[in-house]
Amino acid sequence: MNDPDGRQIGYLRLSLTEACQMQCAYCRPGRLRPSGRSNPLTAREIESVVRHLAARHGVHKVRLTGGDPTARQDLVEIIERIAAVDGVRDLALTTNGLVLDRCAADYRRAGLHRVNISLDSLDPDVFQRITGIDGLDRVLGGIDAAVEAGLRPIRLNTVALAGENDAELPDLVRFAASRGLEIRFIELMPMGPLQDRWAERYVPEWQMRRRIDPVAEHWRPLVAGHSSARRYGLRMDDGQLATVGFISPMSCGFCAACNRLRLAADGTIYPCLMDRPRGSILPALRPVFDGAFLDKLLQEALAAKAPRHPAEGMAVMATVGG
Repeated sequence: MNDPDGRQIGYLRLSLTEACQMQCAYCRPGRLRPSGRSNPLTAREIESVVRHLAARHGVHKVRLTGGDPTARQDLVEIIERIAAVDGVRDLALTTNGLVLDRCAADYRRAGLHRVNISLDSLDPDVFQRITGIDGLDRVLGGIDAAVEAGLRPIRLNTVALAGENDAELPDLVRFAASRGLEIRFIELMPMGPLQDRWAERYVPEWQMRRRIDPVAEHWRPLVAGHSSARRYGLRMDDGQLATVGFISPMSCGFCAACNRLRLAADGTIYPCLMDRPRGSILPALRPVFDGAFLDKLLQEALAAKAPRHPAEGMAVMATVGG
């Protein structure tokens, strides 16, 4: 399954819900208007889609996003069903980490391979300003629980915000290194609730690196492949080794290597995170699954996938999934 520029789709990012326990400043508007997604894809429908994409098109990587996927009561069942699909070699979850302290082991037993956990600050006050809740201790406990459960690799995601958490980047690197985890710093995108203030809050990759340089003795580039992150091995001034990635859609675009297809919780198709939706797969799932019709709907959507993402996003991150 290819797009018009010959990029082969091998990676499905599936948003399971718009619900989330946090109200992150860059992701979720103060009053997120319901999109009518009260009847999301069921666990069985998700399995049918993944099984078809793996068998027919070689999709081998699936990431569950949201909102926050842990808000789905049937998340363990969804993980079990996808993990049982032949051809899926990489099953990952992106989460705010709030429930991992009690659920990480269940997710691992169900077949989850790895997890990305949002961590935008180590300062409780800054964390609360960004996320809207007093939950830093729960997230830190969730990180420890994910390590204990054997989820590997664990990656921490930090959205850098000028004047908010950008001075913390060295401390966040040290935190990740002390636990043997990779950390990824993400450029703010001009979409969602901070879209109108993007220019004043945006921190480009080169500025992030400059923040980290005083504690880094050596940067060693790592192979990226289809990854959206530019990854480096760091030797730090205290002797610790760290793995740091930068997801830089605005300053160092990675569109040429994009192999992603995004589905929202209600089956809406997003060929690109920042572009508008291009139809829905629901007609191919209800009342019965129709693989040929699903292929037709997906190819029609992918035909609109542009060589590069638009200058500004057209959706809300909580709806599409990061």
